[in-house]
Amino acid sequence: MPGQHFYRPDIMNNLPEIPPEYSLIEYPSDFPIKVMGVMQDAFAQTIAELVTLHDPSFHAGKMEMRPSSKGTYLSVTVTIRAVSREQIDNLYIALTSHPMVKMVF
Repeated sequence: MPGQHFYRPDIMNNLPEIPPEYSLIEYPSDFPIKVMGVMQDAFAQTIAELVTLHDPSFHAGKMEMRPSSKGTYLSVTVTIRAVSREQIDNLYIALTSHPMVKMVF
């Protein structure tokens, strides 16, 4: 079952095109994304590989990891070099649909 998320890929195709002058994000720019999942050995590596597919310049050394207080979950913050809204949308879809991911924000 896909993870819970605040991003709604099911309505992504219905979003209006935002002209660059009205976007809150200037491209290219660094864009942080936090991904949470159950603590397991392959989680961080899997997220790094997935992110690299959408941002080839991404390096796993840029990841920030933080376990939950009981060690049940792992929060990974990745900072990508965002070059377009489409890139960000596609990455959110890939992350939220991955079975290891519980939340993306």
